[in-house]
Amino acid sequence: MRTTIDPRKLAVTVALLSLGIVFVLPFAWMLSASFKLEGEVFAYPIRWIPTEWIGFSNYEKVWFGDHPFWRYYWNTILVTAATTAISCTVSAMAAYGFSKIQFPAGRWLFFIVLATFMVPQEGILVPQFVLYRMIGLFDSHWGLILLNSFSVLGTFMLRQFFMGVHNEFIESAKIDGAGHLRIFWRIAFPLVKPAIATYAILRFIWTWNDYKNPLIFLRTDGLFTIQLAMQKFTSINGEFYSLIMAAAVSAILPLLLIFVVGQKRVIEGIALGGVKG
Repeated sequence: MRTTIDPRKLAVTVALLSLGIVFVLPFAWMLSASFKLEGEVFAYPIRWIPTEWIGFSNYEKVWFGDHPFWRYYWNTILVTAATTAISCTVSAMAAYGFSKIQFPAGRWLFFIVLATFMVPQEGILVPQFVLYRMIGLFDSHWGLILLNSFSVLGTFMLRQFFMGVHNEFIESAKIDGAGHLRIFWRIAFPLVKPAIATYAILRFIWTWNDYKNPLIFLRTDGLFTIQLAMQKFTSINGEFYSLIMAAAVSAILPLLLIFVVGQKRVIEGIALGGVKG
């Protein structure tokens, strides 16, 4: 059988491929510069492959130099992992409660929670700062974790998926004597795993890239996250772009790995939202 090529599809494919290459080029240049000597970083025309291979010496200076990145990496992994785990758990339980448990004024309470999403973070920044100073959570990782552990957006997003779980499953479990906590963990939670995985990836990326909250609520250098470390590293090594590119690649790499590993779950979550109801 002869296959015919649709010119329109071919043109769209070529256009998207070209656009994808344009978006990838800055990262490719950054990766290439991180393996170069300083004199080759801004060579013209661009030398994508270094003329002199220096191995991972730039990364060694970044990770184990005067301001070791491994310490800031550990801080960021700790804060991001704890925030993601707590936020997913709290948002999922709240979403289940608002979607599957009938109680007086439940709908109005959900509207009140949703209305808080309209309040900009900058509007509550000063009260948060004063409160954290009063209760002793200022300049601590736990304070930073609690700031992002309760998400109105996560609750709203997961509630839409929990509403797609048929009530027959819930009623059957109640007849068998199961309580809401057991129904949540054994029945509802597994059915919306793709949606929770999608939110977990988004929460991980948001927390990893967070710059404002660590800047305001952290003062001790040993507690800094990777975003504050990047700003500090850039101000100290502003003339050494090869080291800055190595630090930038190190900061971005975990996000790429998380997305590649969780890409299947993201697609499942989108598909689940498409057929929900």
